[in-house]
Amino acid sequence: MTNLQDQIAQLEQRQRCLKRWNTIVIAALLCVGLLSLRPAAEPEIIRVRGIVVVDEEGHDRILIGAPIPTSSDRVRTDTAKARSKWARYFPERYMEWYSTYRHDMDGMLVLDDQGIDRAVFGTRVPDPNIGQRIGPSTGILINDSMGFERSGYGLLTVDGEDRMVLGMDDLNGEAAVMSVHRDGTAGFSVFSKGRTFFAGHGAKGNGNNPDTLEVFGTIVADPSGVRKALKL
Repeated sequence: MTNLQDQIAQLEQRQRCLKRWNTIVIAALLCVGLLSLRPAAEPEIIRVRGIVVVDEEGHDRILIGAPIPTSSDRVRTDTAKARSKWARYFPERYMEWYSTYRHDMDGMLVLDDQGIDRAVFGTRVPDPNIGQRIGPSTGILINDSMGFERSGYGLLTVDGEDRMVLGMDDLNGEAAVMSVHRDGTAGFSVFSKGRTFFAGHGAKGNGNNPDTLEVFGTIVADPSGVRKALKL
């Protein structure tokens, strides 16, 4: 009887052991299953040639790339749309000049729902739609609803020399500019009705100076070009 009881006890112990192992195996399988349902880990680096973000109507609104992708919605790169939008404001040769303007860039361009360039962030930024830049620029540009440049901040390279420029335009062109030049010139300029006002430091021979001497103060020029300086 004792042997039978011992055998029964051993069987019960084995059964309990099997149940524990079954529980462990089932738990492991559930863990594996749950892990397999998790989304794949997002890559830390995404390498693409370009990105185009569209709005709910399917219109291209943000172009990102180096250079930015082309877009059939963009007015700047559609000659017919550009002629219709801007040619009437300029001389007959406008479209001839327009053909020499650069429209691409490296960075990000934001379009409005009409395909007008509204904001630019990057390097080798596009020329304004009214003429070529005096040199390549890296920075930020803001255009109005007609596509005319109204403000910009960036590093402008002219004749191989860099200058930092913050500009604000009115409908007639440059209205106010803050700039720092390589030659040490640093100041604030205002342009209105043919008159110019400069306040700051003008290095010797800089274009803001009425003479070839170094100026620290203000310079005022009337529409005839006559300049007066107040040196501090």
